[in-house]
Amino acid sequence: MRLSRYPAITAHARNLNPSRIHRRTFTATHNPQARSQAQESAGGTSSHTNNNTNTNPQSPIQGQHTLDSPEQQLKDNHTSPLKSAKDQIHNLTMSSKLIPQNPADVMVIRDLTPNITTFSVPFSRFGTLKIGGRATLVRLTSGSLAVFSPVALTDAVKAKIAEKGGNLAYIIAPDMEHHIFISEYKAAYPQAKIIGPDGLPQKRAKQTGDPKINTTDEFFVVFKDGAEKRSTTITPEFDADFEYEYVDAHANKELVFYFKPERVLIQADLLFNLPPREQYSKAPEGERDTSSGFGNKLFGGLQTTEGDVKWVKRFQWYVMSSKNRPSFNESIQRIDAWDFDTLIPCHGDTIQGDGKERFRKVFEWHLAGTKK
Repeated sequence: MRLSRYPAITAHARNLNPSRIHRRTFTATHNPQARSQAQESAGGTSSHTNNNTNTNPQSPIQGQHTLDSPEQQLKDNHTSPLKSAKDQIHNLTMSSKLIPQNPADVMVIRDLTPNITTFSVPFSRFGTLKIGGRATLVRLTSGSLAVFSPVALTDAVKAKIAEKGGNLAYIIAPDMEHHIFISEYKAAYPQAKIIGPDGLPQKRAKQTGDPKINTTDEFFVVFKDGAEKRSTTITPEFDADFEYEYVDAHANKELVFYFKPERVLIQADLLFNLPPREQYSKAPEGERDTSSGFGNKLFGGLQTTEGDVKWVKRFQWYVMSSKNRPSFNESIQRIDAWDFDTLIPCHGDTIQGDGKERFRKVFEWHLAGTKK
């Protein structure tokens, strides 16, 4: 997807001053505070020490959401792609997830490889931006199973887990946002170990009013920010199959995993691949268009791997990595050293065959350590 396809966007993009882009303007999307509650919510190298440490009915796929006040709506700001995205996001505070009310009806279950299954669902940020959601189930060489970014635990999901052997041993929240369904899986598979980033246990402990979150859930491994992050290990059977990198410089504190046996990269919000065609393929026909509206066109142009990705690179450079760009660059470079060809994002279509090439295209500046 190229922004040049949208004249209303590109006509105003020439006045962009990238140096004024700051990370704090994006925190409402990538680190929202859950001030309002919803009945349903969506969920480097291996030298790593073990740190065990009111509802609003919407359309069938839109789920529920609440805003702090009625006037907090997306603004139709036609200034530049980055500034418009920032302005729309900056003025919103809301529940962290929107999920389908009928996940069993709209979920796409796909056996991507002999050992990897994906569960793809519609998901719309702010009830407007259609970005999709995806969980990934992996069967390790040992036979144990790991689920990343869990989505609703439907009967079909349970059946697939049983089909793959039934031993769900790991429940992984790969960042600060993709954690809502952890408790649901933990209750069904109490032997499973919970893994997540620094700060997530504390965030969940404060969400006492959310019926989906059991604040007493214990984390088996928490990746710590800073120098400790690469001294963290999980278990021998897990570490035998996975490399992982904790991108603590990302606004969402991203955990990225490389499944070595099948050369697959699994991640949450580090890289989007919009539009989310597969994730909306079973939505009601009138809701399958994921590019209608200014917001979807704008955000889709900033979160894709299609086209020349000029604005995607700027968005990653000036917004997402501005917290600590040297650290972010180092993480990207370590991930690039892995031999993956398939890339599974939480938002947008799975990339098969040319995952490494698209990753390098989006993160070209970070790999070089300088804006080109």
